Formats: sequence, structure tokens, C-alpha cells
Amino acid sequence: MAIPFSEVLAKAEEYKADMTKFLRDMIAIPSESCDEEKVVLRIKEEMEKVGFDKIEIDPMGNILGYIGHGPHLIAMDAHIDTVGVGNLDNWTFDPYTGMEDDEVIGGRGTSDQEGGMASMVYAGKIIKDLGLEGEYTLLITGTVQEEDCDGLCWQYIIEQSKIRPEFVVSTEPTDCQIYRGQRGRMEIRIDVPGVSCHGSAPERGDNAIFKMGHILGEVEILAQNLGDDDFLGKGTLTVSEIFYTSPSRCAVADSCAVSIDRRLTWGETWEGALEEIRALPAVQKAKGVVSMYEYDRPSYTGLVYPTECYFPTWKIDSEHVATKALESSFELLFDKKPVVDKWTFSTNGVSIMGRHGIPVIGFGPGKEPEAHAPNEKTWKAHLVTCAAMYAVIPMMYLEQLKK
Repeated sequence: MAIPFSEVLAKAEEYKADMTKFLRDMIAIPSESCDEEKVVLRIKEEMEKVGFDKIEIDPMGNILGYIGHGPHLIAMDAHIDTVGVGNLDNWTFDPYTGMEDDEVIGGRGTSDQEGGMASMVYAGKIIKDLGLEGEYTLLITGTVQEEDCDGLCWQYIIEQSKIRPEFVVSTEPTDCQIYRGQRGRMEIRIDVPGVSCHGSAPERGDNAIFKMGHILGEVEILAQNLGDDDFLGKGTLTVSEIFYTSPSRCAVADSCAVSIDRRLTWGETWEGALEEIRALPAVQKAKGVVSMYEYDRPSYTGLVYPTECYFPTWKIDSEHVATKALESSFELLFDKKPVVDKWTFSTNGVSIMGRHGIPVIGFGPGKEPEAHAPNEKTWKAHLVTCAAMYAVIPMMYLEQLKK
């Protein structure tokens, strides 16, 4: 059937108030990683209200809503956990009560990324209203623990629930642009041993903090010489945490450790990222131990699904059928060409595409700089734009497959 683009846009505009209310309801429910149960139940209520065909909550706590019964499985994803609110003095409004005016909605999670969930649910409503179901099944996922361990939710969905869509639309914030990749990341730790002694005679000991200081100088130089990619940009690293042990403030420190946030561009590997640090002269001299963190925190259901803290780099081709489906959807809805770009931060795509090779393409409400920031906000117009896009993407994908 021909897609009635003008009717889709009209429906999306019609549901702007419903999406706004739904988003504000989600914002009002604190839902940091591993504490998402209440917001999951609120999403389930909205999915039931608009007429999803099937709704499940899996053993990890992810909510899975289905529209249609066709043979082509297409998924759209929003993680529905948030980070904390930080220093409340930096907010001009309550992050959970939120705020609203004619153009924007404020509150923790508006851009990152419960706005995507609001638009997806009402895209399902538009599909039902206009009879846009076809030879596809649309899976809408509200996933947990992404802020703690991006992609873990989809590792579980793919590996344990054996769900494997043909492609996935990530609704992380893209400012209503199309994003087709991101750098990967990993969490690295350097441990340095020392020997304590009384601080009045430090020569009797071996100060682990001093040894780490030499290492940090070399790590800072290393950070300027990492890989680069024409599309995804440079690899980066930053020291994010420092730890030490010492018998007292009057003693030489007998251990020191740092955490490193390492962003991997195309062509860089986790093995190479560890080895380049192990090869630093100061690390070797200090007998430093370089390792990768592991994650094993229970979800809100109590399920533990451990993984190493490695989140692979990914991108899909500009000519991929999923890319073309989104570009065509945007042009036919809005009569202009979309901007195609990439994320700076990391998404569930690290598991979907990075680990498992399922194509991911991004289109979401909100802007990346709003993520984790005080006074976080999203735009009502973005919710409308994205709901319209999500409603037509499945049929446009099927049309692209025929070409």
C-alpha cells in the first residue's frame, strides 16, 4: 500500500499532547540503572492503552512491545534508565517534577532517552490508526542498565531470548538527524604496587602514588597519538578515577590505581588498547598491572548477566538498506534531505551491531549535549518528527528491500 505521509504527520501532531504527558510521567519516576521497574510498568500501561499486540517483560526487566505479525522483524530501542541528577544547585527546576513550555520539556531523561520511548509508543498508535501494518513485526524495546553497561540489555535479548531483528533503530538523541555509527569504548584499570613506611622516612618505602605519577605523564602523551578515522574521528582516553591505599596520612602509599575511559575508533582493538599501555616504560618499571573492568551488577529483577567492560566500535555503510530506508522516510515526510552523522557517545549499538553484527541506525529526539547535563530538556517538535519517522520506517524498509 502507498504510505499516506501527510496523514502520518497529522497524526503525529495530533498526539503531541499525549506524548508530552507520557514523557512527563516517565520523568517523574526516578529510574536510575538497576531501579527501572516502576518506569517499565508505566510504559507497559501506555503500550496497553494504545493497542500493542503483545507486551512482555523479560527476566532482565526489559520491556518488549510488539506491533504486527509479519515475517520481517524490525526493532526500535530506547534505554529507559537514566543517570542521577548530580548537584541540584546546578538545576533551575526540579529534575523529576520537570518543566514544560510551548516548545520544550525539561527533566532528567528527556533527551537521554525517554523521549525516544514516548515517540516509539505513539508511532505504534499511528501504525494502528492508519492500518500501516504489513509484512513486518515491529518490536519496541525499553531496555535497562544501559547507563551502567551499554549494550548488556541487548546481549541478553540476542543471546538468551534469541531475538534477532533484521535491523534496529536506536532512538538515542540525534537532534532528528540520522546517525550510522559511533566509536567504541572500554574501561581500563592500571594497578601499581608500593611498600608503606612512616612518612618521616619515605626512603624506607616505595611510594605507589609517585610511580603512578610517572605513568600518568606517559598516558597523557599516549592520548595525543591514538588512531583516527575519517568518519568516526579520533580515539581518545581520559583518566576518570584514582584510588590509593595507605596506612595513614603519615605514611607512604602502598598501592595506587587509576581508571581510564578509552574510546576506540575504527581499526582499534581492545587488545591493542591494553598493550599500548602495558608497553609504556613507566608501567613496566613500576610493574603495573593493566586490566579491563568487568560488570556484574544485578538488574532490578535480580538477574546477573556478567560481561567485560568492552563496547565495540561500529558503523554501517552509507548505502546500507537501513540507511536508505531512513533517508527516504525523512525526505518523503519532510521534503528535504536529512543530515547523516554519528554519535560522540556510546549506545546499545555496541552490542547489537558491534558484538552481533545486526545493523543499527540512529534517529532520535533531543540533542546529545543534553545527556547527563543539568536542566536536561527535549523538544516537543522532535517527539512529533520522530513519531512520524518511526511509523513509516518499517514499510519504507520493505520497499527498499524490493529495489
